[in-house]
Amino acid sequence: MRLRLPSLAVLATFLAVPVLSAAAPKALDGAYSFKKNGWTYVHLQGSPSDIGFQHGYLLSAEIEDNYHVYRLEQEHNSGRDWSFFRAASKTVLWPNIEPEYRAELEGIAAGLKAKGSSLDLWDVVAINGNLELGDYYLPWLNKKEGKPNPPKDVAPGKCSAFIAAGSATRDGKIVVAHSNWSPYAEGERWTIVFDIAPAKGLRFLMDGAPGIITSQDDFGVNAAGLMITETTLPMAAGWDLKGAPEFVRSRKAMQYAHSIDEYAAIMRDRNNGGYANSWLVGDRKTGEIAYLELGLKHTPLTRKKDGYFVSSNFAANPDLIRDDTPGFDTTNKSSSMNARHLRADAFMQQHKGQMDTELAEAFLSDHIDTFVGGEKADQRSLCGHVDKAKEGEPVWGEKPYEPMGAVTGKVMDSDLAGKMSFIARAGHPCGDDFLVAPFLAAHPEFQWEKPILNDMKAGPWTTFTTAEAVTR
Repeated sequence: MRLRLPSLAVLATFLAVPVLSAAAPKALDGAYSFKKNGWTYVHLQGSPSDIGFQHGYLLSAEIEDNYHVYRLEQEHNSGRDWSFFRAASKTVLWPNIEPEYRAELEGIAAGLKAKGSSLDLWDVVAINGNLELGDYYLPWLNKKEGKPNPPKDVAPGKCSAFIAAGSATRDGKIVVAHSNWSPYAEGERWTIVFDIAPAKGLRFLMDGAPGIITSQDDFGVNAAGLMITETTLPMAAGWDLKGAPEFVRSRKAMQYAHSIDEYAAIMRDRNNGGYANSWLVGDRKTGEIAYLELGLKHTPLTRKKDGYFVSSNFAANPDLIRDDTPGFDTTNKSSSMNARHLRADAFMQQHKGQMDTELAEAFLSDHIDTFVGGEKADQRSLCGHVDKAKEGEPVWGEKPYEPMGAVTGKVMDSDLAGKMSFIARAGHPCGDDFLVAPFLAAHPEFQWEKPILNDMKAGPWTTFTTAEAVTR
């Protein structure tokens, strides 16, 4: 196929643009990718099967690599081998996936096969359901079978975010920001920018990980002007075997929702309880922002046109805390969730009426630890560095100096959303690098991660837009 690049200058700007031969499958027509400042930008378009095939074919090496990360982590943390997760993908998740997204997942497997990969459909579904199966389904199953639950197999608290509008922002329009908190082995690879133009539904731009059909850390914008992000509800429990996977519902909502109400309806529909999140959604058309706490039993939606919502894995609704996040202790000020909630609220109050994308970047880069006082990059700072925390984060089962924390940062305002655009940084939002060799020398207890742990070097804040290789 012919790549749609406007000039030699663009080729000089974007490194490693794949050139596909004339013999490349027709399903690849219009698809392309390039690398930029630590990110891989991928444009996919067409029918569900075409989008999936393009995804699997263009990112085959990255998907293979990502698969090895999830497999090693799951087997190490759960005590179950990969065949368990493949079987659960087939018998637990697949029956509840609607035809459109079955076709896309099958397309990914077909694209992988066309590039010579040995991964099959159940591997693809398992990496898409990685968070749901390990942190939600497995604890439910262990409890049902009367088996002890490994410390790592719990719904953790991950990510820092805010959304603001009206008197909270510099121009009264919406500003949203999000940092992905993950194990560094996952986060260093969670650096895909997907520009997807489906045959049905809305075009959307989101960050994501190789082989996964939704953003999974959930930052993006769609052509209806919805600005979307979330952070994980802490210690959420419960599972509905008849519910639809979260990775399907979140993808469907990004692709089809035109309003906050439609977004909430899609996320609530056939909710399986997997990967339970607090959703921050803004509608640039109306200037309204909303906070949807999506537990299994309770799903309260709060909305406003003036003010802000901060989210750091802090459950707010008392009924939800009681019934959906029973392990969440709101009084434990040493926990990451509570400390970051306090700092996030203080930051927003300090900069009331000033919030813009520049301050949003500063929010995500912040190192104040409210528990010890002052600056300290650790498990309690908005820019998370658990690898520097001698106490780890016991609430999540994170050991001292666990190599995890904030792995990317993304910010967007209403004007950027109107252009289907956002600003992102690969690596720690603060700009610090994580280097494997000195870390493992100091902390040999994490040698088991050596096959999957790479240096995570921070890139610059970079703007991405739909159809970028065409328009720049």
